[in-house]
Amino acid sequence: MVDKQDNDKQHKLELLKIEHRDLDEIIEKLSKSGDVDQLQMQRLKKRKLLLKDLILGIESDTIPDIIA
Repeated sequence: MVDKQDNDKQHKLELLKIEHRDLDEIIEKLSKSGDVDQLQMQRLKKRKLLLKDLILGIESDTIPDIIA
């Protein structure tokens, strides 16, 4: 049961990382094009930050706590 949950988390983590990378590329291309809708750019950046938070949350859940 735990292995399935770990696999599901790993799969979700990979999907989130891919989406984050794709958004990064889109934002870079839009900013280089010069013809940028600021509202669209703001929404893309907010989504990218949300994805980063989700990624960090899943990663912190998968790393075991070490008691010093």
